[in-house]
Amino acid sequence: MKRLLFILLVFFAVFTVSTAQQTGQAKIPFKMEEITSPQFVKAVEMAGGVCIIPLGIIEKHGPHLPLGTDLFEAREASFMAASKEYAVVYPPYFAGQIFEARHQLGAIAYSNELMWKMLDETCRELARNGLKKIILVNGHGGNNSFLQFFCQSQLAEPKDYIVVLFQEGNDPVLGKEIKSLKKAALDGHAGEEETSMMSVIKPDLVNISAVNDQSGADQGRLAALPFGYTGIWWYAKFPNHYASETAQPNKRLGELLLTSWSNQIAELVKYLKTNNTIEQLHEEFNKRANNPLGK
Repeated sequence: MKRLLFILLVFFAVFTVSTAQQTGQAKIPFKMEEITSPQFVKAVEMAGGVCIIPLGIIEKHGPHLPLGTDLFEAREASFMAASKEYAVVYPPYFAGQIFEARHQLGAIAYSNELMWKMLDETCRELARNGLKKIILVNGHGGNNSFLQFFCQSQLAEPKDYIVVLFQEGNDPVLGKEIKSLKKAALDGHAGEEETSMMSVIKPDLVNISAVNDQSGADQGRLAALPFGYTGIWWYAKFPNHYASETAQPNKRLGELLLTSWSNQIAELVKYLKTNNTIEQLHEEFNKRANNPLGK
Protein backbone atom coordinates (compact mmCIF):
# COMPACT_ATOMS: atom_id res chain seq x y z
CA MET A 1 0.00 0.00 0.00
CA LYS A 2 2.80 2.40 0.91
CA ARG A 3 4.61 1.49 -2.31
CA LEU A 4 1.49 2.21 -4.34
CA LEU A 5 0.98 5.52 -2.56
CA PHE A 6 4.61 6.47 -3.24
CA ILE A 7 4.25 5.66 -6.94
CA LEU A 8 1.06 7.72 -7.16
CA LEU A 9 2.71 10.69 -5.45
CA VAL A 10 5.69 10.52 -7.80
CA PHE A 11 3.39 10.28 -10.82
CA PHE A 12 1.32 13.22 -9.60
CA ALA A 13 4.45 15.35 -9.03
CA VAL A 14 5.84 14.56 -12.50
CA PHE A 15 2.46 15.23 -14.10
CA THR A 16 2.12 18.57 -12.28
CA VAL A 17 5.60 19.74 -13.31
CA SER A 18 5.03 18.62 -16.91
CA THR A 19 1.67 20.37 -17.09
CA ALA A 20 3.14 23.55 -15.62
CA GLN A 21 5.97 23.49 -18.15
CA GLN A 22 3.56 22.96 -21.03
CA THR A 23 1.33 25.76 -19.79
CA GLY A 24 4.30 28.08 -19.47
CA GLN A 25 5.49 27.21 -22.97
CA ALA A 26 2.02 27.72 -24.45
CA LYS A 27 1.44 31.09 -22.82
CA ILE A 28 2.71 33.57 -25.39
CA PRO A 29 2.05 37.28 -24.72
CA PHE A 30 -0.01 39.10 -27.34
CA LYS A 31 1.80 42.41 -26.81
CA MET A 32 4.59 42.45 -29.38
CA GLU A 33 6.99 44.25 -27.04
CA GLU A 34 6.64 41.40 -24.52
CA ILE A 35 7.29 38.52 -26.94
CA THR A 36 10.82 37.10 -27.00
CA SER A 37 12.50 36.48 -30.33
CA PRO A 38 12.37 32.66 -29.90
CA GLN A 39 8.66 32.92 -29.03
CA PHE A 40 7.90 34.94 -32.15
CA VAL A 41 7.53 31.92 -34.46
CA LYS A 42 4.85 30.48 -32.19
CA ALA A 43 3.19 33.89 -31.82
CA VAL A 44 2.87 34.28 -35.61
CA GLU A 45 1.45 30.76 -35.83
CA MET A 46 -1.07 31.33 -33.03
CA ALA A 47 -2.10 34.65 -34.57
CA GLY A 48 -2.55 33.16 -38.02
CA GLY A 49 -0.31 35.96 -39.27
CA VAL A 50 -2.65 38.63 -37.87
CA CYS A 51 -1.26 41.77 -36.24
CA ILE A 52 -3.31 44.60 -34.77
CA ILE A 53 -1.89 48.12 -34.90
CA PRO A 54 -3.85 50.31 -32.45
CA LEU A 55 -3.45 53.88 -33.67
CA GLY A 56 -3.73 56.86 -31.36
CA ILE A 57 -2.38 60.37 -31.31
CA ILE A 58 -0.90 62.90 -28.90
CA GLU A 59 -3.33 65.82 -28.67
CA LYS A 60 -5.47 67.83 -26.28
CA HIS A 61 -8.58 66.03 -25.04
CA GLY A 62 -10.59 68.80 -23.47
CA PRO A 63 -9.42 70.23 -20.14
CA HIS A 64 -9.81 66.92 -18.27
CA LEU A 65 -8.36 63.97 -20.23
CA PRO A 66 -4.71 63.08 -20.98
CA LEU A 67 -3.01 63.80 -24.30
CA GLY A 68 -2.74 60.09 -25.07
CA THR A 69 -6.44 59.29 -24.60
CA ASP A 70 -6.94 57.89 -28.11
CA LEU A 71 -3.89 55.68 -27.70
CA PHE A 72 -5.06 54.32 -24.33
CA GLU A 73 -8.51 53.53 -25.74
CA ALA A 74 -7.41 51.86 -28.98
CA ARG A 75 -4.83 49.74 -27.15
CA GLU A 76 -7.23 48.67 -24.40
CA ALA A 77 -9.83 47.56 -26.96
CA SER A 78 -7.12 45.71 -28.90
CA PHE A 79 -5.78 44.03 -25.74
CA MET A 80 -9.28 42.85 -24.85
CA ALA A 81 -9.80 41.56 -28.40
CA ALA A 82 -6.48 39.70 -28.45
CA SER A 83 -7.32 38.03 -25.14
CA LYS A 84 -10.49 36.68 -26.78
CA GLU A 85 -8.98 35.83 -30.18
CA TYR A 86 -5.19 35.73 -30.18
CA ALA A 87 -3.39 38.23 -32.39
CA VAL A 88 -0.12 40.09 -32.01
CA VAL A 89 -0.70 43.67 -30.86
CA TYR A 90 1.81 46.28 -32.02
CA PRO A 91 3.50 48.62 -29.49
CA PRO A 92 2.21 52.19 -28.91
CA TYR A 93 1.73 53.97 -32.25
CA PHE A 94 0.94 57.68 -32.35
CA ALA A 95 2.23 59.02 -35.69
CA GLY A 96 -0.97 60.23 -37.33
CA GLN A 97 -2.88 63.20 -38.74
CA ILE A 98 -3.43 65.96 -36.18
CA PHE A 99 -2.77 69.27 -37.93
CA GLU A 100 -6.09 70.64 -36.63
CA ALA A 101 -4.74 70.62 -33.04
CA ARG A 102 -1.50 72.51 -33.66
CA HIS A 103 -2.88 75.57 -31.85
CA GLN A 104 -3.26 73.55 -28.63
CA LEU A 105 -0.37 72.81 -26.30
CA GLY A 106 0.84 69.22 -26.34
CA ALA A 107 -0.12 68.28 -29.90
CA ILE A 108 2.55 66.32 -31.80
CA ALA A 109 1.80 66.87 -35.50
CA TYR A 110 4.19 64.96 -37.76
CA SER A 111 4.60 65.85 -41.43
CA ASN A 112 2.61 64.18 -44.20
CA GLU A 113 5.73 62.43 -45.43
CA LEU A 114 6.69 61.04 -42.03
CA MET A 115 3.25 59.78 -41.02
CA TRP A 116 2.92 58.00 -44.38
CA LYS A 117 6.38 56.45 -44.31
CA MET A 118 6.02 55.37 -40.69
CA LEU A 119 2.85 53.41 -41.37
CA ASP A 120 4.01 52.06 -44.71
CA GLU A 121 7.35 50.85 -43.40
CA THR A 122 5.78 49.47 -40.22
CA CYS A 123 3.44 47.33 -42.34
CA ARG A 124 6.30 46.20 -44.58
CA GLU A 125 8.42 45.23 -41.56
CA LEU A 126 5.58 43.34 -39.91
CA ALA A 127 5.05 41.40 -43.14
CA ARG A 128 8.77 40.63 -43.36
CA ASN A 129 8.44 39.07 -39.91
CA GLY A 130 5.52 36.88 -40.94
CA LEU A 131 2.61 39.09 -39.86
CA LYS A 132 0.99 39.52 -43.25
CA LYS A 133 -2.58 40.28 -42.16
CA ILE A 134 -2.54 43.73 -40.60
CA ILE A 135 -5.53 45.30 -38.87
CA LEU A 136 -5.54 49.03 -38.21
CA VAL A 137 -7.60 49.82 -35.10
CA ASN A 138 -8.03 53.57 -35.10
CA GLY A 139 -8.77 55.49 -31.92
CA HIS A 140 -8.41 58.98 -33.44
CA GLY A 141 -11.09 60.62 -35.60
CA GLY A 142 -8.54 62.81 -37.37
CA ASN A 143 -6.99 59.68 -38.87
CA ASN A 144 -10.12 58.45 -40.64
CA SER A 145 -9.55 59.87 -44.13
CA PHE A 146 -5.80 59.27 -43.97
CA LEU A 147 -6.21 55.59 -43.08
CA GLN A 148 -8.87 54.98 -45.73
CA PHE A 149 -6.56 56.48 -48.36
CA PHE A 150 -3.67 54.41 -47.00
CA CYS A 151 -5.73 51.24 -47.44
CA GLN A 152 -6.78 52.28 -50.94
CA SER A 153 -3.15 52.89 -51.85
CA GLN A 154 -2.36 49.22 -51.23
CA LEU A 155 -3.69 48.61 -54.74
CA ALA A 156 -0.96 50.75 -56.31
CA GLU A 157 1.48 47.83 -56.45
CA PRO A 158 1.51 44.10 -55.63
CA LYS A 159 2.34 43.27 -52.00
CA ASP A 160 2.68 40.08 -50.04
CA TYR A 161 0.48 41.36 -47.20
CA ILE A 162 -2.93 42.92 -46.69
CA VAL A 163 -4.06 45.91 -44.63
CA VAL A 164 -7.58 46.08 -43.20
CA LEU A 165 -9.02 49.12 -41.43
CA PHE A 166 -11.34 48.01 -38.63
CA GLN A 167 -14.70 49.75 -38.86
CA GLU A 168 -16.97 49.51 -35.84
CA GLY A 169 -20.61 48.66 -36.48
CA ASN A 170 -23.86 48.61 -34.52
CA ASP A 171 -23.97 46.16 -31.63
CA PRO A 172 -27.29 44.26 -31.55
CA VAL A 173 -26.48 42.85 -28.10
CA LEU A 174 -25.01 45.76 -26.14
CA GLY A 175 -26.18 48.69 -28.26
CA LYS A 176 -29.52 49.15 -26.51
CA GLU A 177 -28.01 49.43 -23.03
CA ILE A 178 -25.25 51.72 -24.31
CA LYS A 179 -27.87 54.06 -25.78
CA SER A 180 -29.90 54.05 -22.56
CA LEU A 181 -26.89 55.12 -20.49
CA LYS A 182 -25.90 58.06 -22.66
CA LYS A 183 -26.97 61.51 -21.47
CA ALA A 184 -25.13 63.88 -23.82
CA ALA A 185 -26.97 65.11 -26.91
CA LEU A 186 -23.67 66.44 -28.29
CA ASP A 187 -20.94 63.91 -27.62
CA GLY A 188 -17.67 63.72 -29.50
CA HIS A 189 -14.05 64.50 -28.80
CA ALA A 190 -13.23 64.17 -25.07
CA GLY A 191 -16.94 63.77 -24.41
CA GLU A 192 -19.12 61.41 -22.43
CA GLU A 193 -18.03 58.22 -24.20
CA GLU A 194 -14.30 58.92 -24.10
CA THR A 195 -14.42 60.11 -20.50
CA SER A 196 -16.36 56.99 -19.53
CA MET A 197 -13.85 54.69 -21.23
CA MET A 198 -10.91 56.49 -19.64
CA SER A 199 -12.60 56.19 -16.24
CA VAL A 200 -12.27 52.43 -16.74
CA ILE A 201 -8.82 52.33 -18.35
CA LYS A 202 -6.94 55.06 -16.46
CA PRO A 203 -9.23 56.60 -13.82
CA ASP A 204 -6.28 58.29 -12.13
CA LEU A 205 -5.71 60.37 -15.29
CA VAL A 206 -9.28 61.69 -15.50
CA ASN A 207 -9.55 65.14 -13.92
CA ILE A 208 -13.29 65.30 -13.23
CA SER A 209 -13.05 68.67 -11.50
CA ALA A 210 -11.89 70.24 -14.80
CA VAL A 211 -14.70 68.89 -17.00
CA ASN A 212 -16.54 72.22 -17.13
CA ASP A 213 -13.48 74.48 -17.19
CA GLN A 214 -13.87 75.03 -20.94
CA SER A 215 -16.75 74.95 -23.39
CA GLY A 216 -17.27 71.94 -25.63
CA ALA A 217 -20.12 73.57 -27.54
CA ASP A 218 -20.21 73.79 -31.33
CA GLN A 219 -19.28 77.38 -32.24
CA GLY A 220 -20.77 77.03 -35.74
CA ARG A 221 -18.49 79.66 -37.24
CA LEU A 222 -18.76 78.20 -40.76
CA ALA A 223 -22.41 77.22 -40.55
CA ALA A 224 -23.19 79.52 -43.49
CA LEU A 225 -20.61 77.91 -45.81
CA PRO A 226 -22.61 76.35 -48.69
CA PHE A 227 -21.59 73.03 -50.23
CA GLY A 228 -17.92 73.18 -49.27
CA TYR A 229 -15.27 71.35 -47.28
CA THR A 230 -12.23 73.08 -45.80
CA GLY A 231 -9.51 71.87 -43.47
CA ILE A 232 -10.34 74.53 -40.89
CA TRP A 233 -13.81 73.03 -40.32
CA TRP A 234 -12.94 71.43 -36.97
CA TYR A 235 -11.37 74.59 -35.57
CA ALA A 236 -14.42 76.54 -36.72
CA LYS A 237 -16.67 74.27 -34.68
CA PHE A 238 -14.56 73.25 -31.67
CA PRO A 239 -11.59 75.60 -31.11
CA ASN A 240 -11.15 74.29 -27.54
CA HIS A 241 -10.54 70.81 -28.94
CA TYR A 242 -13.46 69.58 -26.91
CA ALA A 243 -16.80 68.45 -28.37
CA SER A 244 -19.44 67.67 -25.78
CA GLU A 245 -22.16 69.31 -23.75
CA THR A 246 -21.40 67.00 -20.85
CA ALA A 247 -18.47 64.72 -20.19
CA GLN A 248 -19.49 63.23 -16.85
CA PRO A 249 -18.23 59.63 -16.83
CA ASN A 250 -20.33 56.51 -16.38
CA LYS A 251 -18.18 53.48 -15.62
CA ARG A 252 -20.79 51.01 -16.84
CA LEU A 253 -21.02 52.91 -20.13
CA GLY A 254 -17.23 52.81 -20.46
CA GLU A 255 -17.12 49.07 -19.83
CA LEU A 256 -19.85 48.39 -22.39
CA LEU A 257 -18.20 50.55 -25.05
CA LEU A 258 -14.87 48.76 -24.62
CA THR A 259 -16.53 45.34 -24.59
CA SER A 260 -18.51 46.06 -27.75
CA TRP A 261 -15.46 47.51 -29.53
CA SER A 262 -13.22 44.59 -28.56
CA ASN A 263 -15.83 41.95 -29.47
CA GLN A 264 -16.02 43.33 -33.00
CA ILE A 265 -12.23 43.50 -33.35
CA ALA A 266 -12.00 39.88 -32.18
CA GLU A 267 -14.58 38.87 -34.78
CA LEU A 268 -12.51 40.50 -37.52
CA VAL A 269 -9.35 38.78 -36.24
CA LYS A 270 -11.09 35.40 -36.30
CA TYR A 271 -12.30 35.97 -39.86
CA LEU A 272 -8.87 36.94 -41.18
CA LYS A 273 -7.18 33.97 -39.51
CA THR A 274 -9.20 31.47 -41.50
CA ASN A 275 -10.27 33.37 -44.61
CA ASN A 276 -7.99 34.33 -47.50
CA THR A 277 -10.56 35.97 -49.78
CA ILE A 278 -8.88 39.39 -49.55
CA GLU A 279 -5.52 37.90 -50.56
CA GLN A 280 -7.14 36.02 -53.45
CA LEU A 281 -8.86 39.17 -54.68
CA HIS A 282 -5.60 41.11 -54.51
CA GLU A 283 -3.88 38.41 -56.56
CA GLU A 284 -6.66 38.41 -59.15
CA PHE A 285 -6.68 42.22 -59.30
CA ASN A 286 -2.91 42.50 -59.72
CA LYS A 287 -2.89 39.99 -62.58
CA ARG A 288 -5.56 41.96 -64.40
CA ALA A 289 -3.96 45.33 -63.58
CA ASN A 290 -0.64 44.16 -65.04
CA ASN A 291 -2.36 43.09 -68.25
CA PRO A 292 -5.63 45.02 -68.67
CA LEU A 293 -5.90 44.03 -72.35
CA GLY A 294 -6.04 40.40 -71.30
CA LYS A 295 -3.63 39.27 -74.01
